[in-house]
Amino acid sequence: MGTYPISTSIHQYVATKQDKVAFEDRARILEQQRRNKMARSVQDYVRGNTIQFYEWLARARKESLPQGPPIWICGDCHVGNLGPVANSAGHVEIEIRDLDQTVVGNPAHDLIRLALSLAMAARGSALPGVTTAQMVEHLIHGYQAALLHPFATTADDAQGDDLTPIHDILQNAIRRRWKHLAEERIDNVEPTIPLGRRFWKLSEQERAAIDELFTQESTGKLMTQLKGRDDDAKVKVVDAAYWMKGCSSLGKLRLAVLASIGKRSERTYCLVDIKEAVKAAAPAARRSATDDGPRMPADFAERVVAGACALSPYLGKRMMAATLLRRPVAVRELMPQDLKLEIDSLTCDQAVGAARFLAAVVGKAHGRQMDAATRKGWSAELERNRSKSLDAPGWLWNSMLQLVSEHEAAYLEHCRHYALQP
Repeated sequence: MGTYPISTSIHQYVATKQDKVAFEDRARILEQQRRNKMARSVQDYVRGNTIQFYEWLARARKESLPQGPPIWICGDCHVGNLGPVANSAGHVEIEIRDLDQTVVGNPAHDLIRLALSLAMAARGSALPGVTTAQMVEHLIHGYQAALLHPFATTADDAQGDDLTPIHDILQNAIRRRWKHLAEERIDNVEPTIPLGRRFWKLSEQERAAIDELFTQESTGKLMTQLKGRDDDAKVKVVDAAYWMKGCSSLGKLRLAVLASIGKRSERTYCLVDIKEAVKAAAPAARRSATDDGPRMPADFAERVVAGACALSPYLGKRMMAATLLRRPVAVRELMPQDLKLEIDSLTCDQAVGAARFLAAVVGKAHGRQMDAATRKGWSAELERNRSKSLDAPGWLWNSMLQLVSEHEAAYLEHCRHYALQP
């Protein structure tokens, strides 16, 4: 799909009036950019309009969906929120990589959200409807198999012709180094963040708050935990900017910080992502004071970090919760190996393989939080309402059908209103 004319005006405005964007027009520019991204394709619309999914969940009959054990869930489990992630030692796994909406909730919600995302990916690849049905079947198979054996290494499973796109992305992630991250994220391997379309000038108050945050001991520990860095190495802010990044998160505080670590002769650089944490729109499980299981912190940033540690330990252990300008923020260093999965233009076999593999990633993330008896019981509950014509539970298929229909219609309405907007 072509880009709407308004996107060109946004880019020109940002490129020529960098200083004013930061102080006068951020909210308007960010909202216009979010609408533009959502109009590019129905897949992008699904990514950017998470609220519609939660509204559907609120309308769905509770008894029509299986009620899983209350555990940490992603809350926004679409394909773009999964991908290769490195731990502090540089080892790479494929995990859930965006936890803005993480809550202690019903694990079935992650399965439904993933099924919707995969169905839209299949439509974007112009695949026949029978492939979507097969994807749902393999999604539930992959999830259940991983749920019952959650401690196997996910990266080792990315083998076979049907997983070639995922395998290629994983191998690319493993090969990446700092120069690749710098060239991709900041268009420069020099220690500066160039202002322009993606990065905007900070206010004096924002820059002062960042400098103060990086003097704190907790921030220093986060930056020096990676392999090869001295625990007592000095951490210093070299440059910082407001970051126009994401889709559904556009409008929230998002900052990029370029920091140096160590003395001049041994100095290394790192790129840090500071992201505002807000109240989750995803529905949390209702629980009594006597229930066992994880508790959600009241602080929004602490909730994001707790969910990340439970679902994606490689990522979660590289994050910390902080407060910046009286806002809760999640802070993490970006690693060169951290990539988003892009699975466009799939063949039928690759789409089915991707569904099975990505569901396994989610199944392991869920299963690690359960004991063996709970995993077995939840797997049995997932079998509910299977039909003779589809090797997948009816609740999952019917949920996906309703959501695809509603999102297709809403996407076209979004495009109509957006394209006709002055």
